[in-house]
Amino acid sequence: MLIPTFLAALSETTTSAQALSSQLTQINDFGPNPRNVSMYIYVPKSLAAKPPILVVPHWCHGTAQAAFNGRPYAAMSDTYGFISIWPDSPNKADYCWDVSSKQSLTHEGGGDAFGIVSMVRWALKEYKGDPDRVFVTGTSSGAMMTNVLIGSYPDVFAAGSAEAGVPFGCFAGEGYGVWSDACATGKIIKNGTEWAKMVFDAYPEYKGFRPKMQVFHGTKDEVLYPQNLKEEIKQWTTVLGLNSTPTSTTPDTPLKGWTRYKYGTKFEAYEAAGVGHNIPNQADVVMEWFDLRCTTGNCYSRTRN
Repeated sequence: MLIPTFLAALSETTTSAQALSSQLTQINDFGPNPRNVSMYIYVPKSLAAKPPILVVPHWCHGTAQAAFNGRPYAAMSDTYGFISIWPDSPNKADYCWDVSSKQSLTHEGGGDAFGIVSMVRWALKEYKGDPDRVFVTGTSSGAMMTNVLIGSYPDVFAAGSAEAGVPFGCFAGEGYGVWSDACATGKIIKNGTEWAKMVFDAYPEYKGFRPKMQVFHGTKDEVLYPQNLKEEIKQWTTVLGLNSTPTSTTPDTPLKGWTRYKYGTKFEAYEAAGVGHNIPNQADVVMEWFDLRCTTGNCYSRTRN
């Protein structure tokens, strides 16, 4: 997959410099993993009873360690007791995720997506985690993988949050490392029914709970054009059976110049005016969406939503 090298320049914070209670640890044997995706996990010293799990796939030209350093979720888990999983792409050419193959775009079909789901299943068993509170968030290629995981594995995840990504199936093609210029530049335009069919076809026999979804995109994104936000909105509102007209529109949220569009309680989209592909991470908004600060009682989950 040949992509602009400046995708590697996504902003990073200083998680590695913070005083964490534990450390990022590699797990080698965690189950079926046909693409040899590497698994790294952060387990805080003070772990919640039946802990939730947060998966954070990195961006193109990134690594698990770079995402760990660049996102504050490990420090947040020290406070709230959830586990975080940081997958590492097997694609050594550009470290982008497989979001194109039939395998990843099919439930239990293989590909990078299946390897990541194996990590989740291992962690749930190893740490007696909460299978109803598994979440995924990523930026750029990690956002694309977030869309893929929510689409291919609605039985595993409770919610997703994607920053500067593309719809499920937009990069579909022959192979594990496909770069779709047509998708990236916003030329793949479908109606909601067409986009939703791609998700439903990933797991045609599934009729159960659908994870809620949150997306962010800059209006000046020069890598994954802002048309992709419109396509994500069409896809996920249709999948979730929602009206395509927002139920509320809130300007200057969470930052000045950003607008939040809510579509009921299960989908929301943030349009960041004047922001390029290097979109600032909104970890606090993501944590609220996942309800990961909730440690007891009626926390959001697949059974309580």
